[in-house]
Amino acid sequence: MLAKAMRSLAVPRAACVLRRRFAAPREAAVSCAHQGGRWMSTTAKPDSDSELLDAYSRAVSKVVDNVGPAVVSIGVAHEQGLGSGSGVFFAPDGYFLSNSHVVGEASQVAVTLADGRKMSATVIGTDPSTDLAVCQLDSVKESVPYAELGDSSSLRVGQLAIAIGNPFGFSSTVSTGVISALGRSIQGVAGNMIEDVIQTDVALNPGNSGGPLVSTNNKVVGINTAILARGQGISFSVPINTAKWVLQEILTHRRVRRAYVGTFCQVHQATAPLRKLLRAVGAPGAATQQGVVQVVSVMPGGPGHRGGLIPNDLIVAINGEAVESVDDIYRKLQKVGQQRTASYQVSAIREGRLVNLTVPFMERPLDRPTR
Repeated sequence: MLAKAMRSLAVPRAACVLRRRFAAPREAAVSCAHQGGRWMSTTAKPDSDSELLDAYSRAVSKVVDNVGPAVVSIGVAHEQGLGSGSGVFFAPDGYFLSNSHVVGEASQVAVTLADGRKMSATVIGTDPSTDLAVCQLDSVKESVPYAELGDSSSLRVGQLAIAIGNPFGFSSTVSTGVISALGRSIQGVAGNMIEDVIQTDVALNPGNSGGPLVSTNNKVVGINTAILARGQGISFSVPINTAKWVLQEILTHRRVRRAYVGTFCQVHQATAPLRKLLRAVGAPGAATQQGVVQVVSVMPGGPGHRGGLIPNDLIVAINGEAVESVDDIYRKLQKVGQQRTASYQVSAIREGRLVNLTVPFMERPLDRPTR
């Protein structure tokens, strides 16, 4: 019957593959080929387990094998009770990254390694502005497994992302997804805006905070920090390039040094006459400017005062990049802090003309050491 049915096809040469499940644990493959007017069948050797793993599974398994041993579970006791989270070793001598909101103001935390060992660790420094913290194991008798930090600037929307952490105390839990968006801004625990955040659809839960977001090349590209409570499939991670700058600052200075202007400001909408003025003086971003920042007062002795800013100046750019709000100023000043230049340029409109002022870098007082 099968031969008759196949002969009814108009194709002179044909091939088909039928798979039939037998009692044996593996699947047998039956190949049929039309040769010389009759059908021949051969049985192929079953695939091995490794061959049955598709590329996706192999990529995730490889990440878990390489990065999983470097992920730790964190327990913290504070006034509100017990807290928990995750962290990831970035050096063999026991230094690891986590979230500021995980370790809080605790001087010591309890750490459980992936192999089950329990140890204590000291908080070296925290940065609430980026929700990051750097800690170190108290006694390291031998090297610990650690993860390599990657380059978050090379990320692309749609690429695979893997999170490893300890949600609800379930250690070494792996979840996967894709990078949904880049360059997001979210409000941190400290009330400030955290910039250039990575958005994914990776399933994160309480306890994942502080754990690594990993790319398929086994490198950490982010530190998981938050989820959108009222949504599903929306989670956020601090990019690892930000984390590398923060940990360098903390390890060197025990704090993160940031620039500030030292002015009190208010934002005004860019009306038609104001936009006309912006275009006339050649202000950066004049064609699309939606607002301007007016200086209300200047802190005596602060960087803005030393650079020549005065009340009623309209700040329109920092280092040639347009600013439309106070948040824009914070974003630009974070870049100044990362670049660690001796000064930066503030462009402002004063009495109908554009002035470019050189403002010295001074450390923001709020970032003085607290430990």
